[in-house]
Amino acid sequence: MPRRFAQLTFTASVQAAQARYGTRAQAERYAAGGSDNSELGAREREFIAARDSFYLATVGDTGWPYVQHRGGNPGFLKVLGPTTLAFADFRGNLQYQSVGNLGGNDRVCLILVDYPQRRRLKLLGHARVLDLAAASDAALAALWQLPAGDAEAPVERVLLIEVAAFDWNCARHITPRYSERELSSLLDPLHQRIARLEAQLRELGGAEP
Repeated sequence: MPRRFAQLTFTASVQAAQARYGTRAQAERYAAGGSDNSELGAREREFIAARDSFYLATVGDTGWPYVQHRGGNPGFLKVLGPTTLAFADFRGNLQYQSVGNLGGNDRVCLILVDYPQRRRLKLLGHARVLDLAAASDAALAALWQLPAGDAEAPVERVLLIEVAAFDWNCARHITPRYSERELSSLLDPLHQRIARLEAQLRELGGAEP
């Protein structure tokens, strides 16, 4: 079964570049694939649910791409079905470039990265904007288990994304990085062990650390 991601991205210009750099045969094998990579499976669902951020790319009327960062608690990007994602969008810098771009072109690309494990997932899709002001605020707020918003960062809309295709990248060139939450999970056991050792030293009459 041909891979949907390759069908959408391996344009004539891309194929020409692959031929120029000697990777066309490799690209053809990838494109032939064994799965069309258009429906999210257990591996993708688990990966998405663990992410606390992703990058969102849209295309403006001038043809220029625009990339934004979106972040929240792990699981803020929700998988609603085999091909459907959604997330609550908070008020940001008030430029509305991503939302504006979607008014003229609903195509999006999402890149999700697990820096510690050096894993990266790319998704292509079509996005639809649901404004809270024009919909049922109570129903949407209940769906996201979020308040309608606060003075600092109110929820203004929900973005629904119909996934067209996805692809996993190799780990090459991904530099491991750790969030405060990830570091805490690694360091807390060490801190606890140090505290126990210090307590034992005090009980033995050792010097204070």
